[in-house]
Amino acid sequence: MSARAAILDKLGTAAPPPGAAEALLADPVRPAVAEDRVATFLTALALPASGATYERIGTVAEAPVAVAHYLAEQGLPPAVFLPDDPRLAADWSGFALSPAITPDEPAVIAWARLGIAETGSLVFETGPHAPMLPNFLGLHHIVLLPEAAIVAHLEDAALPGPQPRAHYWVTGVSGTTDIEGQYIRGAHGPRFLHVLLVGEI
Repeated sequence: MSARAAILDKLGTAAPPPGAAEALLADPVRPAVAEDRVATFLTALALPASGATYERIGTVAEAPVAVAHYLAEQGLPPAVFLPDDPRLAADWSGFALSPAITPDEPAVIAWARLGIAETGSLVFETGPHAPMLPNFLGLHHIVLLPEAAIVAHLEDAALPGPQPRAHYWVTGVSGTTDIEGQYIRGAHGPRFLHVLLVGEI
């Protein structure tokens, strides 16, 4: 019998030990998350595979100053697309605000409904004040996330309250290795992700 045939024969006859499937279902393997979910989230967010940056602010009112500082560090003018989202209410008078999203928008501001400590993921919802498209067109994706909205594991991310028509998850910056095996950042969305973690709402 050839090695290939032996492998296929083994695959066809192998069976898991009795009770193995039940044990996996009863105690799913998932990474441990420290009691400090915020610290775990920020650690995951800053991993090289995620490629994101972050800053902690006290309230939403501090967001304009933090955004202006971030844009200046990136060599960009104070110009952003800001959705008509009441959760982002602050003094944005120092910015040139885009009236409509464009395919080459330099910076977009958004609100994330949840953060997942386990993976550093952000969960967004769609709605009249939370359009989806801007979050995929901007070069810099600047996201506000309340500390209280960080949950430990993927299984904990069920959205409370009224459900949006759609929601989507973002983990790190957009990238692909489909093009000649080279890592291309920003292939399917923003090239930069910056999270403003809001302490109080």
